[in-house]
Amino acid sequence: MKILGKMLAGVAMLLPGLLQAQNFTETALLFSRVKPAGSARIMGMGGVQTSLGGDYSSALSNPAGLGMFNRSEFTISPGFNSATVNSEYLNNKSSDSKTNLHIPAFSLVFQTEQDGRKGFLSGTFAVTFNRVNNFNQVFSYQGDNASNSIIDYFMDDAYGINPANFDYQNNGDNSYFNSLPGLAYNTYLIDNVGQDQNGEYIYGSPLQTFGDPDDIRWALQNETIRTTGSHNQWNLSYGANLSDKLFLGAGLGLSTIRYRSEKQYAESDFFFELDPNYAPLDRLDLVEELQIRASGINATLGTIFRPMDIFQIGLSYTTPTLLSVTDVYRSELTTEWNNFDYFGDGQTILNDESEYTDEIISEYSLRTPGKLSVGAVVFINKYGFVSADVDLINYAGARYSSGLSGISFDSDNRSIKDAYQTTANVRLGAEFRMDKLRFRAGGSFMPDPFKTEQNNSSRNITSFSGGVGYRTQKFYADFAIVFSQGANTYRPYSVNLPNSPLVTMDNKTSFGMITLGFPF
Repeated sequence: MKILGKMLAGVAMLLPGLLQAQNFTETALLFSRVKPAGSARIMGMGGVQTSLGGDYSSALSNPAGLGMFNRSEFTISPGFNSATVNSEYLNNKSSDSKTNLHIPAFSLVFQTEQDGRKGFLSGTFAVTFNRVNNFNQVFSYQGDNASNSIIDYFMDDAYGINPANFDYQNNGDNSYFNSLPGLAYNTYLIDNVGQDQNGEYIYGSPLQTFGDPDDIRWALQNETIRTTGSHNQWNLSYGANLSDKLFLGAGLGLSTIRYRSEKQYAESDFFFELDPNYAPLDRLDLVEELQIRASGINATLGTIFRPMDIFQIGLSYTTPTLLSVTDVYRSELTTEWNNFDYFGDGQTILNDESEYTDEIISEYSLRTPGKLSVGAVVFINKYGFVSADVDLINYAGARYSSGLSGISFDSDNRSIKDAYQTTANVRLGAEFRMDKLRFRAGGSFMPDPFKTEQNNSSRNITSFSGGVGYRTQKFYADFAIVFSQGANTYRPYSVNLPNSPLVTMDNKTSFGMITLGFPF
């Protein structure tokens, strides 16, 4: 076979595809969309907390609720998180689970002495810690693909790039060496096969279909994606009690994000229907690692009004979080050739080839959207209460920026604005009291933040929760468990061909925690 002749015959003119690494639009949503957080008491009631008080969770959601404390306390809340992902790819189903133990919350609350002057009864200062997002998850998929390969993506993305720019030994511009098509070029998966009528460089591959539209190339594809880390927030908050009717509060939030993902993608068992004996490559493996560290600040203002003893209404606003972000990306591509004569002249025999990028460090700023919350609670004598919350969040308001000259995020910000919308997250919960015991239940609904449904899959998240508690004057213990379910989709790569690969996922999460409180 004349390999270069086959590559020339099979070249298709493709537009550049999407980066396989996680893009900025997805990351903005990942760090903006957080679930309710707080004590086991609050979590057992679906996360309702805007109009309630007397719980350290108010420091995060509505600091005015701190004004309802009548004594100081210390709490600690150990917990666990179990994430299960059921995925389907090319009619093949997979299931993966990951469980981790952690401490999602603790607090220290100081209640000042009561003072009746001018209606001011008391004030409370709190230092709290809450985990507002858990990134620990693993999922995998596999399937035989007869429509396309990641090699098509490499050729697609290399279109128009001078091959000299992929060569790290080139004394000129080799800026594309640290790219996925650069790795593919330097491991012989793709090669330049000429220029089109517009003078743009075009690429082919020994693994490309041989120019015959009836030829079908099969490849077994599989990938495992692991993510770890968390989004945590410290809050320094103060709440004041005015005549047991009006409660005011303010707080400062300090956010930290630690996120890491590792993608291990592989293709093997290549098969050409028109030439079953053609087997140049046994396997290719692509590993991508992304680490993100971020820290930021926000503020929360809130009020709770009690017009009568059986009813309270709360309102709070959390400003956008201003994050300073650093991410580090690297990738490695390994090819296991089958003693392959690349040019058919006996000069270049391929076996194992491997290339990796340098660590690519990026520094930028991200502003996640603010949140407006309103809630109400109705007390049922001494037997308990029912409460509801609504959060308004404009996910399209997330924005990237950079202080470095020549760095622009205009296209990413336009993509965010075009993709996302404002949603109303709803929570409902209740507590029933019986002497020292408490019984709780609740639920929440987070609508799809996308303006249009993505890949026929809604991104709604529905949660149901329950819990019990035991309270005395000097000690209390609360337990809660939350079950959440949602759907998602994932594309390993995208090409300008029909049937770009799509993985559909059903995500189920179980979260449990115990809050131990020690009043003093």
